[in-house]
Amino acid sequence: MRPTFTAVVVEDDHDLRYLYQLKLQKEGFAVGIAADGQEGLEVIERLRPQIVLVDLRMPVMSGSEMLAKMRTYDWASNIRVIVLTNISKDEAPQVLRLLHIDRYIVKAHHTPSQVVAIVREILGIKRQ
Repeated sequence: MRPTFTAVVVEDDHDLRYLYQLKLQKEGFAVGIAADGQEGLEVIERLRPQIVLVDLRMPVMSGSEMLAKMRTYDWASNIRVIVLTNISKDEAPQVLRLLHIDRYIVKAHHTPSQVVAIVREILGIKRQ
């Protein structure tokens, strides 16, 4: 069975990145990964995913900087976005309000399985 949805996980923590990748692949997603915002932008441009899961605090380019650059491209206007971070919503950069974020998730409060369920919900994917 070929994946019909593509997700990109942009996360600087190797173990978390790998865990989300595995969980999404198990659910039938094609998954691209990146360790920082710059790499994330390159992977997103190459794969043109339906959804991006992005951390905020990362080396090289932050998640909010990456999203701001991504949203300047016409092809990225419909990409769904989940901010997946341990920064409380109150501490998040104000610019996120302008970047069409679908969900803001504090990692410490959600299991990877819950995150995948939210991805499915946002994309309107029913359980088989």
